[in-house]
Amino acid sequence: MRMKHAVVAAGVGFLLAAAPVRAHHAFSSEFDINKPLTLKGTLVKWEMINPHSWFHVEVKEPDGNLVEWMIEGGSPNSLIRQGVTKNSIQVGMTLTIEGYQAKDATSKAVGRNFVLPDGKRLFVGSQSTPDPAPLK
Repeated sequence: MRMKHAVVAAGVGFLLAAAPVRAHHAFSSEFDINKPLTLKGTLVKWEMINPHSWFHVEVKEPDGNLVEWMIEGGSPNSLIRQGVTKNSIQVGMTLTIEGYQAKDATSKAVGRNFVLPDGKRLFVGSQSTPDPAPLK
């Protein structure tokens, strides 16, 4: 009976350990380098969670409908080291987001830069976010 409990406990431990690994992904597995985008919207929520932060931004479409985009950013630690904090970006702020759309064409993207209302640019990507294509 003890052996059975040990095997079950080990199995549960492996499953729990695998969840964070499965959640972390490479850029190319979810986002498309050939789908760069620029969005302008209002920050409605910011989740500083590992392994990536999530910015929820309401974007007004040409027909007037509001669409909530989920913008993936770097880890909380990398954002803070780059000067992106709750003091530099607040809920309710209008942002211009430069990034890349998800491969599944949903309202999800990975952010590279945020441009603030005063024109200041903040890098919000992770180290796996690609550099923009060189200007020709």
